[in-house]
Amino acid sequence: MMLLGFSLIILTGALLLMLPIASASREPLSFVDALFTATSATCVTGLVLFDTGAHFSVFGHWVILLLIQVGGVGFMTMATLFALILRRRISLKERLILQESLNQGSIEGLVRLVRKVIFYALALELAGAVLYTIRFAFDMPFGQAVYHGVFHAISIFNNAGFDLSAEGNSFIGYSEDVYMNVVSMALIVLGGFGFIVLADLFDYRHKRKFSLHTKVVLSVSAALVAVGAIVILIFEFTNSRTIGDEPFAYKAMSALFQSVTTRSGGVSTVEIAELRQATQFFIVILMFIGASPGSTGGGIKTTTFAVLVGAVLAMMRGKEDVVLFRLRLAQERVYKAITVTLFCIGIVLTGTLVLATTEDASFLKILFEATSAFGTVGLSMGLTDSLSLAGKLTIIVLMFIGRLGPLTLTYALGPKPGRPLYRHAEGKIIIG
Repeated sequence: MMLLGFSLIILTGALLLMLPIASASREPLSFVDALFTATSATCVTGLVLFDTGAHFSVFGHWVILLLIQVGGVGFMTMATLFALILRRRISLKERLILQESLNQGSIEGLVRLVRKVIFYALALELAGAVLYTIRFAFDMPFGQAVYHGVFHAISIFNNAGFDLSAEGNSFIGYSEDVYMNVVSMALIVLGGFGFIVLADLFDYRHKRKFSLHTKVVLSVSAALVAVGAIVILIFEFTNSRTIGDEPFAYKAMSALFQSVTTRSGGVSTVEIAELRQATQFFIVILMFIGASPGSTGGGIKTTTFAVLVGAVLAMMRGKEDVVLFRLRLAQERVYKAITVTLFCIGIVLTGTLVLATTEDASFLKILFEATSAFGTVGLSMGLTDSLSLAGKLTIIVLMFIGRLGPLTLTYALGPKPGRPLYRHAEGKIIIG
């Protein structure tokens, strides 16, 4: 259902973007270009073949925005919302699909969680729209400022990375604007936490405690952002093409912004292609880890990374159990984390191999593009707009798998496992 649902939304979006009314020049897009844009929007990635602000009409912008909104909160969440509005009963099958789409362990309280998801998403997007409008009003007429404010609030909260800035240069024009940096980073971080964590944060005043999931997400996200900012600052400190000539305060702010946006934000305040190779490769690692489960971001997720680190530390200490915040994790969780990571590595490497065959570009640029697509991040070193037909199709597949999740796709397409009739005898193998 999730596989077919996302496919149908993307196909519908592509057909709408092919209409002449969706283009500012009234020249229709080709099917592949429209499919690429629709996939990027629905999978909240942000890789674009054209300057979004200049190439698309107002109608095209609203189609993209609607795809971002549906893709960000999840089509099952939106479908459940409409069912609730129409006072239709949510069936057990729909609850099970909703459970999978929201990465929940049970179906208990799912409808209540959907209400919270919609409320938090709309409330934070509204707050972001107001804050952006206030700033944009200094640069453009008020009506246009409102339009830009709404578009960027929805796009950035959903970690989509689409923007209407001049010449498609992301937020480079606001690189020294503290207000814009803070608002954008706040929206990216809140969107990347996941709706389960947001619900836990808002309910803290009543419960006075966080779940293990929330503790892991908050601690790992904070650590990744802090370490990322420090490493980027060190690597780019003397790079005159990016932040080398800026005062220290702006260097620190810019490094922090690039670290935050690798969570799956997709907007940047520096030219990604001008970063040093060490920085670009480090960003590839951060993009691969990505955001948190149940969020608008992609990657292997912060919790998966935490479980892997916990498993390594447990093995080094000679411990049998993986323990996080004094709570033991079931072995099934550890196996799933390892499976997800190996699947994702395989998918990114396969995508990189295909792109290395079809595209004439450096290996790092190709690896960066493949990881950004799979992690639904949207950052690019400039390869996107020069992709061949095969390259576009490869990126489309990577974005789709990255948003849907490799395990979900495998479960959907693979054979249904039956109950094992026997268990093999134990064998021994040398590791390391």
